[in-house]
Amino acid sequence: MPALPPYIIEPIWEQFCALLPQREVKHPWGSHRPRIDDRLVFDKLVQILVFGCAYERISDESCSATTLRRRRDEWIGSGVMEKLQEITLDAYDRIVGLELSDVAVDCCITKAPCGGEKAGRSPVDRGKQGIKRSTVVDAKGIPLGSIAAPANRHDSPLLEETLDTLEVLGELPERMSVHLDRGYDSQTIQEKLKCRGLEPMISEKGKPAPLQATKRWVVERTNSWNNAHKKLVWCTERRDRVIDFWIAFSEVIITVGRFVREAWTRYRWESRPR
Repeated sequence: MPALPPYIIEPIWEQFCALLPQREVKHPWGSHRPRIDDRLVFDKLVQILVFGCAYERISDESCSATTLRRRRDEWIGSGVMEKLQEITLDAYDRIVGLELSDVAVDCCITKAPCGGEKAGRSPVDRGKQGIKRSTVVDAKGIPLGSIAAPANRHDSPLLEETLDTLEVLGELPERMSVHLDRGYDSQTIQEKLKCRGLEPMISEKGKPAPLQATKRWVVERTNSWNNAHKKLVWCTERRDRVIDFWIAFSEVIITVGRFVREAWTRYRWESRPR
């Protein structure tokens, strides 16, 4: 059984392949071991992301764990995943349309048993190492940007850095509401949002705020979509740029999946999935 349906992974791979830097196919001396095909490595990285397995578990005689890590670092250095994320959001915006008049921000804490640069004592897991992921989504739950931080960081200080990820979208709507839970309810947060020209929609402390009655439930759903990729739930990576790579990869898959779902009801094309 494939890790992802072909109608999701094939367009991602085609665009990802187009962004890869050109390499010399043959060694000048002709005596080196042949380079492992990029598609093979890509498929195995998809399996690692979705199933959360270790590199050694997914490696075999066709591709070693060392090759997987080395090729991953090579792609991180070239910044192809960040470019792919921007292209995916731009394509979704042009064909379906991002709903940026209402955005929602929230955090999600996951496990980090190996510690690392983005790990901290988790307040919800008996002080074990964890990572906090702060995500901003549009009104339909399309992930627009995320940052990773230690699990013991409070949500509110991460808000500005999370909103800074919206810069890649270019010009934003004039009246833009930001929906937040009561953990962001403070005068400081409201002033910072108003300085950015944003309208704060924050659940007040001490008052009931059913999730279904607000517009921030979409970010909770997006966090669930991210957590379906088990590499993010049980993150054994220690370097921050590797963690950012996996988060961006997860968001690309989510965006393309929603892209196909939305386009399925609006357009017709030859390879349209049933």
